[in-house]
Amino acid sequence: MTALLIIFMFVAFVGIDFLVRTSLRRAREKRERQAREAVLNTAIHLDFTHEAKSLKRVEVPNPKARILAVDDEPVVLDSFRRILVLEGFSVDTVEHGPEALGLIQRHDYDFLFTDLKMPDMDGVEVVKAAKHLRPDVDVVVITGYGSIETAVQTLQHGACEYIQKPFTADELADFAKKILIKREARIEAQRRPNVRVVAPEMAEVVSASEFCVPGGAFLSTGHAWVRIEPEGQVRVGIDDFVRKALGTVKTVVLPERGKTFRQGETLFTLKGPEGVVHVAAPLSGRIEHDNAGLLTEPAELMHSPYDRGWVCLMTPSDLAGELPALKIGQPVIDWYQDEITRLRNPDSPQVTGAGALDWSIFERQFLGQSEHAKA
Repeated sequence: MTALLIIFMFVAFVGIDFLVRTSLRRAREKRERQAREAVLNTAIHLDFTHEAKSLKRVEVPNPKARILAVDDEPVVLDSFRRILVLEGFSVDTVEHGPEALGLIQRHDYDFLFTDLKMPDMDGVEVVKAAKHLRPDVDVVVITGYGSIETAVQTLQHGACEYIQKPFTADELADFAKKILIKREARIEAQRRPNVRVVAPEMAEVVSASEFCVPGGAFLSTGHAWVRIEPEGQVRVGIDDFVRKALGTVKTVVLPERGKTFRQGETLFTLKGPEGVVHVAAPLSGRIEHDNAGLLTEPAELMHSPYDRGWVCLMTPSDLAGELPALKIGQPVIDWYQDEITRLRNPDSPQVTGAGALDWSIFERQFLGQSEHAKA
């Protein structure tokens, strides 16, 4: 009985919490819609003719996006303002193509909606000129039933979508939400750093703006790579992420030959003008050989990280058990992009006030080193 009562109370609590949250959300949405209606009723009466003769502007607080619409039919523009403003968009409307082109040169719009058939400048010309002037603006063509073929052709000139009129309020609202999602996804994809899988020797020629990971090798979360040799031993080094983050290494402290390391312990140390970082062993095992050339030419570590800049050769003690913790293939690309984005964050604490990298913070945040592991 007690158990049933507890379950009933829990279900009741969840239900009440859901109802309260739903009510608050609906109340908030209602207030926002009322505020937008007030803005809509006021803004369209303001005079913006100094910018464009037919310009009508409605700006809402914290808009989802800024839209400019051009159509020679005022009734269509009225629909755009009424529908899209209530959906949370700031909207400018004009009746002539040249006015629209003048505005996109002076203001930052996310979208330009253009009618296809207009007397002074048709939609095809508007699309071409707009994408030439502002390639970052997404252009949408407004078309009637008989001009769909021409609207499709405008996609070749840079238009991203077309919408057929007449449309209902719900259809336009849903369409605007869809193209906003597509634009945000595209912008996010463009922000993602470019990461390439390359042959070991190709890291030397990869552009400084790109990152590369070695094909056929595994990577640890501490940014050490592992390549399994034909004899069953593993070769280890630092990856391109560490190379680009640190920039310069003056000294490499190699692991002692014959010594056994556990996974996660400091395997080797890098020293440079900005400090010292310790790189953790990606696998447990015994050191069989080291790259002694790095003692006299530490720059090879940075110049050729996956080839001549390897650090040591190990005989792993538990390869089958520890290898699944390493990354290879597409998961490496996804993880790398996240790591690079995190590194480039201007608010990241590993960047000092002077813009230089704080090696100690970088080590803690990206190389997975603790004081216990370094000891």
